[in-house]
Amino acid sequence: MSKATIAVAPGERIDAIFRAAIADGDLPCIVAAAATTESLLYSGAFGTRTNGLDQPVGLDTVFRLHSMTKAITATAALQLVERGLADLDSPVANVLPEIGQIKVLEGFDDQNQPRYRHPNTEITLRMLLNHTAGFSYDIWSADTLRHQQVTGLPGPFSGKRQALFQPLLFDPGTRWRYSIGLDWVGQFIEAITGVDLETYFRTAIFDPLGMKDTTFVPSEEQRARRVAMHRRQPDDSIVPVLSERPEVTEIHLGGGGLYGTVPDYLAFTTALLRGGAPLLSPEMARLMFENGIGDLDFDPMRTVNRNVSRDYDPWPGMRRKWSLAFLINTEKTPEGRSAGSVSWGGLSNLHFWIDRTRGITGVFASQMLPFNDARASDVFRRFETAINGLATP
Repeated sequence: MSKATIAVAPGERIDAIFRAAIADGDLPCIVAAAATTESLLYSGAFGTRTNGLDQPVGLDTVFRLHSMTKAITATAALQLVERGLADLDSPVANVLPEIGQIKVLEGFDDQNQPRYRHPNTEITLRMLLNHTAGFSYDIWSADTLRHQQVTGLPGPFSGKRQALFQPLLFDPGTRWRYSIGLDWVGQFIEAITGVDLETYFRTAIFDPLGMKDTTFVPSEEQRARRVAMHRRQPDDSIVPVLSERPEVTEIHLGGGGLYGTVPDYLAFTTALLRGGAPLLSPEMARLMFENGIGDLDFDPMRTVNRNVSRDYDPWPGMRRKWSLAFLINTEKTPEGRSAGSVSWGGLSNLHFWIDRTRGITGVFASQMLPFNDARASDVFRRFETAINGLATP
C-alpha cells in the first residue's frame, strides 16, 4: 500500500491538529478529551505547563477552571432544590439578607459619583443561576468597571467577599447579563448547608464522580502539577504571567474558583450527558438543558479589557439562550453541534460542550489570556469538528 493511501486513525488526526497548534504558537498547552455515554472517544495532552520550559503537560495536569466552576455550582444548587431545601423563585434575601440591600446603578453625576435607586423586583435563585439578576463582570461592563474605580470596591477576581456587593445594572429579571451571580449562589449554598463549598462539593459531587483533583484549594502535590498562566503578547508571542487571582481567597468563588483536570471535568459533563445520575434526577437535570430565560437572549459580551478577554459573540445571527447553567445554541453549529446543545468555558481559553442529540461531550483546556483569542478559539473549533466526525448522530 502506498503512503498516500494509508488511513490515518481519527485520534491521530486530532493529535496532529494539536501538535501543529503548539508548534505554531496558537497555545502554550492543550489537554482535551471527549466521550459518549458509553466510552471515551479521545484524550490527549500537548505542550508545556510553562512556556519555554521542559514541563510537559499530561492528562493529570491541574488547570484553573475559571467559569467552568459555574456549572458545578449550579448543579449543587439544584440538588438543594430537589431536596426541598431551596426554592428557585423565592427571594434570595430570605437566606442572604444583605443581597436585598443592593441597589441599581443609574449612572454617574457631574462629580463622577454613582447614582443609585432601589430595584423594582427581588433577586431569586433562578435569576442568579440564569444571569438575569442584574449583576455583571467588570471585564465586560464599562459601568461596573467605572463604579469600582470611583468607589474602590474590589473587583470580582480579588477573592474578597466585599466584591459581591457591586450594584445591579438593571432590575432583576428584565435582562440577561453574564455576571457574578454564581458567586452569590455559592454563598447561598453555604448558608443553606452550613458547610463551605469545598466540603459540600466534595461530598455531593466530587466523590460520587471520582473527581479527586477538583478543588478550591490545591494540595502541594496538585500544585506541582499545575499549569502556569500565560498571555498572548502584542507581537503574538506567548509568555508566562503571574495570575491575576490570589491563591488564597476570603470566600470560595462559586462562579470561578475551582481547579481541576480535564478527566475530572469530563466525568462531570458525562454524568449530565447520561441524564444527571448520581447527581440529579433526570427531571431536575433537564432544567440545565432547557431555555431558562424565556424571551430574553444571550447578549454578546463586549470587552472593556482586551488583555483579559476579546469580544465573545458565538455564532452571530443565531438566537442563543441560557438555561440554569449553560449557553444553549438554538441551531446546529458549523462545528456540527446539534441544536439544543449546551456549553460554556473558562477565562483562559477552556471550553466544554454537551450534545445530548449526538450523545457526545467534550472538554478542552489551556491556560492563556485573553479569552476568545482568535487562534486559540480556532483550535477548539477544529477539535470539536473532528470529534463530531467520530460519532454518527
